[in-house]
Amino acid sequence: MRVVIAGSSGLIGTALVAALRGRSHDVTRLVRRSPAGPDESQWDPSRGSVDAAALDGADAIVNLCGVGIGDKRWSGAYKQLVRDSRIAPTEVLAGAAADAGVPTLINASGVNFYGDTGDRVVDESAPVGEGFLAEVCRDWENATSRASEAGVRTILLRSGVVLSQRGGMLGKLRPLYLFALGGRLGSGRQYFPWISLEDEIGAIVHGIENDSLRGPVNMVGPTPVTNAQFNSAMSRAVHRPAPWVVPGFALKAVIGEFAEEAILTGPRAIPKALEDAGYTFEHNTIGEALRVAVGS
Repeated sequence: MRVVIAGSSGLIGTALVAALRGRSHDVTRLVRRSPAGPDESQWDPSRGSVDAAALDGADAIVNLCGVGIGDKRWSGAYKQLVRDSRIAPTEVLAGAAADAGVPTLINASGVNFYGDTGDRVVDESAPVGEGFLAEVCRDWENATSRASEAGVRTILLRSGVVLSQRGGMLGKLRPLYLFALGGRLGSGRQYFPWISLEDEIGAIVHGIENDSLRGPVNMVGPTPVTNAQFNSAMSRAVHRPAPWVVPGFALKAVIGEFAEEAILTGPRAIPKALEDAGYTFEHNTIGEALRVAVGS
């Protein structure tokens, strides 16, 4: 198959390119700079331009664009960048997919779509929650409407925290745990939606190769855990104690609004759509995922 990927230089994009090529698929990477090789094609989402030749004969477009939601303390300007870096490129690619007749669009989103659900279990049928991130995810997904209205099979990847030894959140947390500085955040009762990098990539490939998957898809492991349970599993994975408790007010003071939206609250989401589509998880528990992710 021929797959076009935007946002291919990040943790997920890099692994996805390698996985698809390992399965003998042809991958074209959309880049905003001048192309450095025959497998790259330039695009400019700020101007709404995509090289039509890049989409000629494509079987799927995968859009992973967006700045990290926790990379900087939230200001009004950074929150606007979080929105703009997601919604504008999505509108461009959805329109391009519709115009070029690309059969499938796979678009990133986030499990923060549901907001904080407490102990309530949510699958893909649950409505949008409250908060800035929930609103971003709603508008991000709505930005694919031109593709879906044109009959393009559209998959919305509502991803949780992706666990990998290559970086991401664990790249920041692992050194703390290795020095026995890890601990519970706030009450520890908030849910921590997680998925291993291997299953994030495996599920995306499954969506590309199988027409049965469409619509919103919770990209989370099959066994939800709380922050306290994650902390215990991480402690076991690195063979270090993690006795500390970081009060919620301290996190809010240091990190700001992001702490309230994405650290001290979370959805108890389950991957119903993936399981219904016949996807088999490589890592079913947080312990399994962390042992691979931290190399223990």
